[in-house]
Amino acid sequence: MQGTVDGFSYGFVTPVAAFLMACLGGALGLRCTTRSLRKHGPAKIGWLTLGATSIGSGIWTMHFIAMMGFTVQEAPIGYAPLITFASLAVAIVMVGIGIFIVGYRGATAMALVTGGTLTGLGIATMHYLGMAGMRLPGRLQYDTLTVALSVVIAVVAATSALWAAVSIHGFLPSLGASLGMGVAVTGMHYTGMAAVSVHLHGDALTAGAGDTATSLLAPMLVGPAVFLLLAGFVVVADPLLVTGNRDRGRPTLTASRGAGVPAQWRSHPYREPGIRSRDGMPRRRQRAGDR
Repeated sequence: MQGTVDGFSYGFVTPVAAFLMACLGGALGLRCTTRSLRKHGPAKIGWLTLGATSIGSGIWTMHFIAMMGFTVQEAPIGYAPLITFASLAVAIVMVGIGIFIVGYRGATAMALVTGGTLTGLGIATMHYLGMAGMRLPGRLQYDTLTVALSVVIAVVAATSALWAAVSIHGFLPSLGASLGMGVAVTGMHYTGMAAVSVHLHGDALTAGAGDTATSLLAPMLVGPAVFLLLAGFVVVADPLLVTGNRDRGRPTLTASRGAGVPAQWRSHPYREPGIRSRDGMPRRRQRAGDR
């Protein structure tokens, strides 16, 4: 028996909320990746890890917020917690691989293609692994061409996001990139959902109402949502991470040692501003061996 599928049982509430979570995760991930480009060693690894976890958590949270609005009128839907959280791990790991490739290799064509492909495949794997965690008295079938289109969208979105992370440093351009990433990832999700059809078993109507998808998914979303909020506080606490500007306030050589001194004096290794001979000309600093 063919099931009656509704992906918008709460109207536009779940699509809008899913889009906002995708934008939040993307914005945090892009800013963290940008910050990592100015760091080395453990600090660089830390920023890249935070960025990967932010993007992966944002995409996963987006997916399951959208799934709250997915219903089959003739049957209840449940979710296997183990597979559901496994999809979160896949998203973080695969996104992390792509971000680390670009974070260490830069915006080269090979790094973007490799990292974007792996990240996009990770996003698609997260989506369909999460769908495999659904429990209902029936089976899911997918249209092959629509699934392939959703994977292409995921790869293009991931590649664009990685390029933006290492190439766009201003706040407003990064905000635009985050919005674009949210549109692409949410579009990938609903493209994948358009490929789904549900074929129910004969006893589906007698399966009972059971718990709703919202009551099952909401507790699972608490942890990743709290993490995104904490990551947001980290971003807010670091103005340079928000603006994307280079470090300001650090005294430069000119500002600290040669402010207001003619350039020709500062460039000579043995001249020191403020030391003059009796005739008013700059005097050569004494070497240690001349004293």
